[in-house]
Amino acid sequence: MSDDLFHLTASEASRLMLARKLSPVELLDAFLDRIDAVDTDVKSYLLVTADAARKQAAKAEIDIGAGRWKGPLHGIPYAVKDNYFTRGVRTCAASKLMLDHVPDYDASAIERLDGAGAVLLGKLNTWEYGTGTGAVHFDLPFEPACNPWHLAHHTGGSSTGAGASVAAGTAMVAMGSDTGGSVRLPAAACGLQGLKPTYGRISRYGILPNCYSLDTAGPLTWSVEDNAIMMQVLAGYDVRDPASADQPVPDYLASLHTGVRGLTIGIVRDMGADGEQLDAANRAGVEDVARVLAAEGARVIEIVLPALPSSYRQVSSVINWTESLSIHEHDFMHRAHDMGLALRDKMMHGFMTRGVDYLAAIRRRRELTLSTDALLRTVDALVMPCAFHTAPPFADADRVKAFTTDSACPVFNISGHPAMSIRTGFDAAGLPTNAQIAGRWFDEATVLRVAQAYERATAWHLKRPQLAAALQPA
Repeated sequence: MSDDLFHLTASEASRLMLARKLSPVELLDAFLDRIDAVDTDVKSYLLVTADAARKQAAKAEIDIGAGRWKGPLHGIPYAVKDNYFTRGVRTCAASKLMLDHVPDYDASAIERLDGAGAVLLGKLNTWEYGTGTGAVHFDLPFEPACNPWHLAHHTGGSSTGAGASVAAGTAMVAMGSDTGGSVRLPAAACGLQGLKPTYGRISRYGILPNCYSLDTAGPLTWSVEDNAIMMQVLAGYDVRDPASADQPVPDYLASLHTGVRGLTIGIVRDMGADGEQLDAANRAGVEDVARVLAAEGARVIEIVLPALPSSYRQVSSVINWTESLSIHEHDFMHRAHDMGLALRDKMMHGFMTRGVDYLAAIRRRRELTLSTDALLRTVDALVMPCAFHTAPPFADADRVKAFTTDSACPVFNISGHPAMSIRTGFDAAGLPTNAQIAGRWFDEATVLRVAQAYERATAWHLKRPQLAAALQPA
C-alpha cells in the first residue's frame, strides 16, 4: 500500500477498512504525521485535537472489527471550519474577540458526523467570524492559510483552511460555510469539489452566523463521490435551525454513477460585461465541461442568466452587510479595535446601509430568485463559471480581493439553488481552474451526478500538490 494514505479518498479508505486492509488508527496516524510535516507552512489548522481524535479512531477500529460498521464515513478523518461549534473545544473563528470561547454543545453537522463514526481532526483556518470583504490584511491572531499548489498564493475564502486542508492532505474531507461563495471559492482556488447545497438542506445549528438569509453549510472534498457520501450524512431537517427545510433526502449515491446520457445541460457563455473579467484558462475549463458532457451523451444547450452575476452580487452584498451588522453590532460598537480591518470594513458597510436599501435588495432578490428558478426548470442542470480567476498571489492585494468579487457564486446564494465548484484542469502556472454546476432546488443528486460524469471522463483528479518537493513559506 502507498505510504501516502493522506491522499486516499474517503471512499477508497472506507473500502480498505471494511476489507481489513487498513485500520482507522493507522489512517489517523498518517494524517497527524502529515499535519506535523506540512501544516507549519500550509497553516490549514487553528487547532488540532489529536488526543480526542486518537480515542475516536480507536473506538472506530473496535466497532468496525466487531461488525458494527456505521457507513462509509466510519473512521474517516475530517476537519471543520472554525465557525462550527465543538463541545469543549475552542471555537474562535480566527478572531481576537473569541479566543476564550469554548462552546458547551456541538453544531448539528458535528453531531451527524460523529454519529456516522467520522474522526474529528480539528478546527480549520478561516477569515474572522467566517466573513469579510475579500481582502487579506495579515492582522488577525493567526496567519492566513496558504494554497498547497503554490504557498505564496491565496486559498480563496472564507473557508480558507477547508480548501487548503483537503488539497494538502491534512484532512480527508472538510466542512465549510457559504454565504457568497465561501465553500466554492476555496474549492476553486485549491482544485477541489465544493458543494453549496440548497438553502436549508443542511442544518446551520451551532454554526456562527454570518448572514441568516444566505448562510449555507457545505462539504469540500477531493472527489465527487466523497461529496455525495458527506451529503448523505449531513442533509436533513433540524427543528433547531429555523431555516431548515423539511424535505425528503434522496440516496445521493444511487444515481451518482449513472452518467448524463439523456440529460439536458445548459451552458452559460454570455455574461455581458462581467464576462470580460473571466480568465482564459477558466473559460476554457467551462467549455471543456460542456464538451465532455456532450460526448457523454448529454444534450448541451446555451442559456442566458436573467441578470449579470454582478447584479446578484450587489443584492447579496447589501443583504450580507446589513444582516452581519445585526448579528455582530455589539462587538463592533464595543470592541471594534479588536477586529481585523476586513471585518471592520464590512461592519462599516452595514452601518452605512439604509433600511430602504435593505428592503429594495430583498425585493430584488425575490425577482432574481423567481427568474433564476424559471430558467433552471428548463434544464436538468447548468454549467457556468464559478471563480473568474485562478488563485492570486498574496503579494497582489488587488487581485486577492478581486478573486472574491469577480465570481458567479452569488447567483445561487441569492436564489438558494444548489451549486458546486468543480476542478477543470490547471493554468500555465500550474494553478487549478474551475467551473460551476447548478441544479434545481433540493436536487443536489443531479448536480453530483453531472459532476461525477465529468470527473470520471477526465484525469485532473490524479494530480496532487507536490508539497514534499519544496516547502516555501509565503
